[in-house]
Amino acid sequence: MENAKEKYADIIGLPHHKAENRKPMSLYDRAAQFAPFAALVGYDEMITEEARLTDAESPLSESDIEVLNRKLNLILDMIEDKQRPEITIVYFEPDLRKEGGCYMEAQGSVKAIDPIEGRLIFYTENGISDGQVISLSCVRKIQGESLDFLEG
Repeated sequence: MENAKEKYADIIGLPHHKAENRKPMSLYDRAAQFAPFAALVGYDEMITEEARLTDAESPLSESDIEVLNRKLNLILDMIEDKQRPEITIVYFEPDLRKEGGCYMEAQGSVKAIDPIEGRLIFYTENGISDGQVISLSCVRKIQGESLDFLEG
C-alpha cells in the first residue's frame, strides 16, 4: 500500500477531471455497465410456463349431451318469447400455450344462442350489447332456475 502512495504521489492531490463538452453519466447508467450479463434471456419465463398446470378436458357422456341439448332448446324457446333466461354455465377454456386448459364458470342473462356459429352470447352488465361469448362445444353444464327440472 505504501508503495502505491509513492508511485502515484504526483497525481493523488489533483482534482477529478470533468469533460466540458459532455454531460456526466447518471449513477443509474453507470451501475448498468456493471450489471450481470443475462446469457439465457427468457429462461425464467420458460421454466415458469412449463411448471404452470392445466386441467385435462373430460368428454361428455351421451346422456350429458342430451341434457345439454334439451336445456339449450329450452333457452332458445325462452329467447323467442322475449325472455332473458338467467343461467350459470361451466365450460372448458382451452389453454392457448399448452395442452389442456381450465374449467370456468359464467353467469348472466342469455342474449342469444347461435347454432350456426356454435356459440352462446350473454348480455353485458348494461343489457345493451353483446357480452361474453362462449363456444357451445366447450359447455359442460348449464344451470338455471327455469332449467333445473331437466336434470338427469
